[in-house]
Amino acid sequence: MGTITAITQQKRNPNRVNIYLDGEYAFPLAKIVAAWLTLGQELNPEKIAELQAKDGVEAALQRALNFISYRPRSTAEVQRNLKKFEVAPDVIDTVIERLRANGLLDDADFARRWVEDRAAFKPRGARALRMELRLKGMPDALIDDAVQDLDEHALASQAAERKLRQLQGLDWETFRNKLGAHLARRGFGYDIVADVCREAWQRAHSQETR
Repeated sequence: MGTITAITQQKRNPNRVNIYLDGEYAFPLAKIVAAWLTLGQELNPEKIAELQAKDGVEAALQRALNFISYRPRSTAEVQRNLKKFEVAPDVIDTVIERLRANGLLDDADFARRWVEDRAAFKPRGARALRMELRLKGMPDALIDDAVQDLDEHALASQAAERKLRQLQGLDWETFRNKLGAHLARRGFGYDIVADVCREAWQRAHSQETR
């Protein structure tokens, strides 16, 4: 049993405090965990263990919030990040539940946004998108939902259009090989690649003859 004799804010981290019992430093806590503590309050070992467990969850939650603040993340990415810092599995589960409950972690939304962003900035075929999302830890069911409405022909045409400037002046065979390889690396299938290469060639040369 110990009596709280001081609660002081940490200089380097204003969101954390130091707890003193019976005049001596005892342990640190997140401010939110220590919010209900008062001077003169007695803490037994069980209560101290409970406070430290809550502090562990709060620290992991803040780490996760910082991790997802830069860009949307998948559940698997958050889990991997917390494991890297040796956060206990049960704490990770608690953090994931809290993030989901507050709408901060949604794998279905993450998968949709990933596909939309790729379509807008770096067009990819369904095959490449599936591989990317699997690496993000997405389950196949969510991947299927995210890519089901893809217009791969339009996306391949978009990717080809961005490449045309680099292919000017080439003969057909070289043009087809270079553009075809470019599109194949982006996960587009053979039939789509063949069609888009022909269309891009015709479009480029129709512009030249105007």
